[in-house]
Amino acid sequence: MATQQQTSDLGTDSIGRLLIKFSIPAIIGMVVNMLYNVVDRIYIGNIPDVGGLAITGVGITMPITQIITGIGMLIGIGTSASISIAFGQKKRKEAQKYLGNGFTSIIMVSIAIALLGNLFVNPILRVFGASDATVPYAAAYMRPLFIGTICNLCAFGLNHSISSDSNPKVSMYTMMIGAAINIILDPIFIFGLRMGIAGAAYATVISQFAASCWVINYFTRSKKSTIKLTLADMKIDLRIIKNIVMIGLAPFCMQVASSIVTVISNRALMTHGGDLAIGAMAIITSISTIFIMPIFGLNQGAQPIMGYNFGAKQYTRVRQTYLYSLAICTAILVVSFLFIQLFPHIAVGMFNNDPELTDITVSGIRIFLLSMPLIGIQMTASNYYQAVGKVKKAMIISLTRQVIFLIPSFIILPKFFGLKGVWYAGPIADLLAVTLSGIIIFKEMKHLKQLESKARPIGYEGYEENVA
Repeated sequence: MATQQQTSDLGTDSIGRLLIKFSIPAIIGMVVNMLYNVVDRIYIGNIPDVGGLAITGVGITMPITQIITGIGMLIGIGTSASISIAFGQKKRKEAQKYLGNGFTSIIMVSIAIALLGNLFVNPILRVFGASDATVPYAAAYMRPLFIGTICNLCAFGLNHSISSDSNPKVSMYTMMIGAAINIILDPIFIFGLRMGIAGAAYATVISQFAASCWVINYFTRSKKSTIKLTLADMKIDLRIIKNIVMIGLAPFCMQVASSIVTVISNRALMTHGGDLAIGAMAIITSISTIFIMPIFGLNQGAQPIMGYNFGAKQYTRVRQTYLYSLAICTAILVVSFLFIQLFPHIAVGMFNNDPELTDITVSGIRIFLLSMPLIGIQMTASNYYQAVGKVKKAMIISLTRQVIFLIPSFIILPKFFGLKGVWYAGPIADLLAVTLSGIIIFKEMKHLKQLESKARPIGYEGYEENVA
């Protein structure tokens, strides 16, 4: 079994070295993991004769997959952040209980989603804006994904806890395994076996199954893991479940809000631009995911560092980690913004070769992502509050853009500016959310600085060496 040194390094190594150690594998893993959706959409958008309608069908399913992803974040981030804090407090047995209860939650939720999703797939799609033309494609895509929910949540949710267990490279391998299998199977299933859009979904489920087996093996058989997944720790403990849910609630609410936003935007897009406008937004979302995914990886890498040191009352290190991650996020986003503004046709051309759809998408992406250089402020602030277990502020920051500002923008602006109003809703909501998030996190950093002089870091005495 791994030693105490794996986690204690979080409190002693230089912040820069730790960020490299944890974030680089996470960024690589996230970028590779992003290929799950992007590769699917590239192939789907190029299915002969039906590519435009097929990718629009996938666009319709986005709110549903966002909710499922949100559930994965609820359990995954809630579990991993709780584990990091427990390690910082020298409570290894407690950390192991969080892992076991998180896994039990994944099993229970996955069974419910698989049953309900397949029983009511068509009515669900209608609620999310599917038309007669797109329902067949959306349903063919979602049925396999509903069945494979447990693979999705295991691979994605539990993988966060591997990083908290101080093994970011193993976490990276999880995502690389899944993405590699998905990339290989996609063209075989979609074109070789002529399964079309359903083939993309089956390829995704199989790849996630392989990744979930890797994760479970790590926590049950690997000598690298500090904590183990045991039947005893899988017994439901309501206190543990409550803590997981409270910490994971902010990213979950953000994903649900994203789902609601997608429904509202799809309706505005259908009214002012038709099915092709929905397809354009699906492509824009996919492209933005490519550039924002490194930020998610950086945040995932920073989270155990901040969580551990906050638990150990080493507030100087917490503040330094946040400021380092903000600077790196901003640099990545500035470069991404310049590429999108200067070379949009290159990015859009990967997803479709329909001239009309391409024109709509290029026009929309330049406007919708105007505020990209600034959004790192909100993303890193939300991640900070999740990492240190401050649930209310994490939720407020997470929901500022999606609920407080973006939904009203999608409802109001298109009435006056048509399709351009939909595109301008993005940067306007971003600017307002960044302003509010910046004020909140600036005050928090000042507060941490005040705590630095008062805090007495928790020592290593009494560390729980034995795990039941």
